[in-house]
Amino acid sequence: MKGDLKKLQGVWNITALETDGSTLPETMFSGAQIAIQGDQFESLGMGAVYRGKVVLDEAKKPKHFDIVITEGHAKGMTNYGIYEIKGNTWKLCLDMTGKDRPKTFATKHGSGFALETLKRAPGGAKLASTARPGPAKQETSAKGSKAAKKTGGPVTEIEGEWAMVSGVMDGVAMDNSMVQWVKRSTHGNESTVTAGPQTMLKVEFTYDPSKLPKTIDYVNLAGANKGKSQEGIYEFEGEILKFCLAPPGKPRPKEFASNRGDGRSFTTWKRA
Repeated sequence: MKGDLKKLQGVWNITALETDGSTLPETMFSGAQIAIQGDQFESLGMGAVYRGKVVLDEAKKPKHFDIVITEGHAKGMTNYGIYEIKGNTWKLCLDMTGKDRPKTFATKHGSGFALETLKRAPGGAKLASTARPGPAKQETSAKGSKAAKKTGGPVTEIEGEWAMVSGVMDGVAMDNSMVQWVKRSTHGNESTVTAGPQTMLKVEFTYDPSKLPKTIDYVNLAGANKGKSQEGIYEFEGEILKFCLAPPGKPRPKEFASNRGDGRSFTTWKRA
């Protein structure tokens, strides 16, 4: 092994993330990492684990960095990108649609590009995780019904596919160019939130529609908060579905709002 592939060996922490011209708040990628071992990569901490193969072309200007995803939500997709390494800093710009390659280290509205800055984490060159997640256990909702598997019929009022209308994370509103990428899929007692090929959230939930406001509780199945619980509220406003979730370890919100420093996510959705 030689060249830049050798330099990339190890675990890298994502320290800044911009998509479609919008800088994302740190709460959306805190704890996220990319690990490189040989020509294999693993992406962790953004709601789900992704694995695949790294393909470099150091002769290009800027240098090319492609990832062929072999495991995860976007299995089979290739993301085309450019990169540069300066000491312990790695900058990466990727096309998240699998259609084009960025020419510069920048994103803009409607580009479908993601710009990441990473810092080398202390430790060896092994992948950060080699465990394969097992099947999620079933839980009982507040109504006492057993959640169905993905192939089963609807068991909750939030069953189905949803498109994001708006999102506020820790008091920072998501740009509309980012919002249009975000989808929510709920089957039984499991919900997954994706932004393009990236899984941002994967949870099991229980709910109680008899409360005012209605309550919902998450158990994170993947990512930086794996195994942690979150308390939230939800309601329907006509055809719009609203959620407000507290960060792990914080009390349940009493209103649908997210302000700087509270760590809450306040999102609205409509059926896709």
